[in-house]
Amino acid sequence: MAKHIKRTAGQYQRQIDGYTAFIPFDLPPNPPITFDDEMHHLLSRADRALGRLDGSVQSLPNPDLFVFMYVRKEAVLSSQIEGTQASLGDILEVEAQIFDPTRPNDTEEIINYVTALNFGLARLDELPVSLRLIREIHAKLMQGVRGQHATPGEFRRTQNWIGPAGATLRSASFVPPPPSELLRLLGELEKYLHADDRIPLLIRIGLIHAHFETLHPFLDGNGRMGRLLITFILCEQEALQRPVLYLSHYLKQHRARYYDLLQATRSEGDWESWIKFFLTGIAEVANEATETARLIVNMRETHRESLIDSLGKGAANGLRFLESLYQRPIFTVANVAEFLKISPQAANTLTRQLEDLGLVNEMTGQRRNRVFQYSPYVRLFTD
Repeated sequence: MAKHIKRTAGQYQRQIDGYTAFIPFDLPPNPPITFDDEMHHLLSRADRALGRLDGSVQSLPNPDLFVFMYVRKEAVLSSQIEGTQASLGDILEVEAQIFDPTRPNDTEEIINYVTALNFGLARLDELPVSLRLIREIHAKLMQGVRGQHATPGEFRRTQNWIGPAGATLRSASFVPPPPSELLRLLGELEKYLHADDRIPLLIRIGLIHAHFETLHPFLDGNGRMGRLLITFILCEQEALQRPVLYLSHYLKQHRARYYDLLQATRSEGDWESWIKFFLTGIAEVANEATETARLIVNMRETHRESLIDSLGKGAANGLRFLESLYQRPIFTVANVAEFLKISPQAANTLTRQLEDLGLVNEMTGQRRNRVFQYSPYVRLFTD
């Protein structure tokens, strides 16, 4: 493996209060990123994987149904990196309005992530990826949850730091730029967001993500916001038609290495190792998502055929409700009746038929107010 070129990525400056903060140089790195054979190979592999994923999702019968679950999976994983305990099942139950007193109380943070993502994608029709958009998305992300008192939607005006529990400014593992430098640095980052420096898109995104994490411009929510930024740039630049590439699964698996490589961009100017790690993750995650899309197409066809073969004249309602399960995989008999505009008795019969076919299973063990799940579909996102 080629060694990275020696460069200085910024400077540590002692502040008047006695601590030392890091002030990074602006992007792109200088000297430029070294494109050795390994870098070319990883970039080519990531580009191909991203293209396959985009094509696979566009070929789905209803791409938005795939996006629905994928967004929630990413929201769960990205939030878990920050310490939340709630699972994908918890979020689906909350959205299905199913009460469970044992559920972790941090589901709201994950629902905020979904809201922030959907809000940001809609805003891309009106605004480019910019400091204004980043602040608006952050406000949605942090509304009413842990960190809500840390000025949601506003860049910090006080010093923050990164370190283990109990760390202080003087013992922190990393201290981002002081507030006096932050707005200037963010202004330069915004210029780079719109610059045409002929660096390949995926490498640019890797640079931007790492630089954003170094600036740490908010008092809370920087990790989630930085990961969302990857998705927004991919969609804005039309590398993906829909938001289906998420790195949180990869970053959670390799969390220690992720943080070590980010720190190495600061302390050693080692951008090459970080970018190679980033490109490897993009290829891995894109290939996983492409396989999930393939499995959904096959599963949907198998389940449709099963309903047609088994339900006879009742297959039309069964097929209609099956489609709805891709967006609402947890349901009650009352939901079936309401969606299909049929009697509770008919809804109960259809639910029992779906259960007999192994398409859904009852989750609660109750005779009344039973809750069902389209388990084969949910398992594709939780296994």
